[in-house]
Amino acid sequence: MRRRPLLRTLGSGLALGSAGLASGHPTATSDGTPPAETPDSQPLGTVSIENVREMVLNLDGTVAYVATVDGFAVVDVSDPTEMRVLARERLLADHADGPLSGIWDLHCDGDRLLVAGPANGGRDSVRGFGYVDVSDPADPELLAEHEVDFYTHNCVLADGVGYFTGGGLDGSPLVVADPESGTELARWSVVDVDDRWAELPFGMVNLHDVWVHDDRAYLAYWDAGTWCLDVSDPGEPTLVSRVRGRPLDDLLDVTNRRRERTEPPGNDHFVTVNETGDLLGIGTESWAAASGSTGPGGIAFYDVTDPAEPTRLGAIDPPPTPDPTRGGVWTTAHNFELVDGRCYAAWYQGGVTVHDVTDATDPVERFHWRDAGRGKFWTAQLAAPGEFFLGASIGAFGVNTAADSPLESALFAFPDQRPADGAPTTDGTRSGRASTPTSETGAGAGVGAGLLGLLGAGAWCRRRSE
Repeated sequence: MRRRPLLRTLGSGLALGSAGLASGHPTATSDGTPPAETPDSQPLGTVSIENVREMVLNLDGTVAYVATVDGFAVVDVSDPTEMRVLARERLLADHADGPLSGIWDLHCDGDRLLVAGPANGGRDSVRGFGYVDVSDPADPELLAEHEVDFYTHNCVLADGVGYFTGGGLDGSPLVVADPESGTELARWSVVDVDDRWAELPFGMVNLHDVWVHDDRAYLAYWDAGTWCLDVSDPGEPTLVSRVRGRPLDDLLDVTNRRRERTEPPGNDHFVTVNETGDLLGIGTESWAAASGSTGPGGIAFYDVTDPAEPTRLGAIDPPPTPDPTRGGVWTTAHNFELVDGRCYAAWYQGGVTVHDVTDATDPVERFHWRDAGRGKFWTAQLAAPGEFFLGASIGAFGVNTAADSPLESALFAFPDQRPADGAPTTDGTRSGRASTPTSETGAGAGVGAGLLGLLGAGAWCRRRSE
């Protein structure tokens, strides 16, 4: 599946968005409401997929794997103007209580894919994960599938080891397992550090996300903050540091715990690091519990060159919203990627953004597309540097709206704009393509995006766990 030139984006690509081209990035109006939903630059293309949740890419950025609640989809994204679904698969289909449902997350490492669920407890009758060979993306081969005693909101596959958020278990631990044999290797929880964490409700202390890079695992524990573990021996995780979080004594004194779990401070939701492992990003998913209270949440950056001594750097604020409550227009941070000196981020109905974080003390916005009536984005991932990145929109999920909501469940492709001087945005350790010009906002941005396919050259590999 070789990537095809993007020449056609000069014509049709500009017409694919639902709103006209605009000048400047969206900003709040005087009364705090968002502007008319007009993007900087139109999507290059879309492909509709039912029940989109998390999306990850293969090594060369030509294939996307999408969690679809009832399984996963494989999508050819080599041509962002003509993306197409190659396969759809289900797991534990032969189980007496199967198939596996509630699948919100998956992770790819080389030619192996880890798919787990359900994301939350409740009526889902079977809990488990699948380990899949995707060396032929159009014909995925199930290597193993296992039933477990926990539900998985997020998972990571790194060097043949699976790391799972252990929902429904005491202490909400990290569960480490061999994905092929199903053998559990270890469990680790904040309760292991101080058993008083168990006195707080799951809504305040739950392991929501995990990220693994080299020998370090970063855990987003909601109001308990973010923690770093040494997993050089996956069978014996050990604590390195607590990156951030309110003192346990302060949390134990909270009286309105139901409200506390929905708004900042706290709500550490998603964690990831850049290619070198030196820059950590922590996303806060939060809403205002009531009118006038704080929310939504943004993304904070930390220098973890020495993970035992994390240093706070800068932050990205969330896009504006007229109603920051959970029942309003969602613009809180969700999932994102740190790669090539940039942060590719999803903000639900706040759209997708790209920030230059080469100086993470002062992130600079380079791109923002938003149409709150069309897309509700779960993640953003770089596919081809200087060409395009992808955003995964989950459609009407979580919105009190009619079944015929215009919100699309789909993958969107957007132009990846680059500095006009051609200077690399990093030290070059990951960038295998020439930088491309950054177009001006408005009509110039759309035309410039159409030229991107002519300028990117060379092969590059992505392995988020390396």
